[in-house]
Amino acid sequence: MDRRIKIEQHSGVGMLWFVGWLFTIGFLELNFWTGLLGIIVWPYFLGSHFAGMGAL
Repeated sequence: MDRRIKIEQHSGVGMLWFVGWLFTIGFLELNFWTGLLGIIVWPYFLGSHFAGMGAL
């Protein structure tokens, strides 16, 4: 039996988020460490904001 697994990605949301993150670092002229901290803190604040709106 020949079983093949085909993986397809149909969403570019992750790439869009990454591009937005890079744009934000460049626009605000942040250094590397501040940008790295932003990649950790930014999703937390977005999640806590939208959780209060009942979107989840």
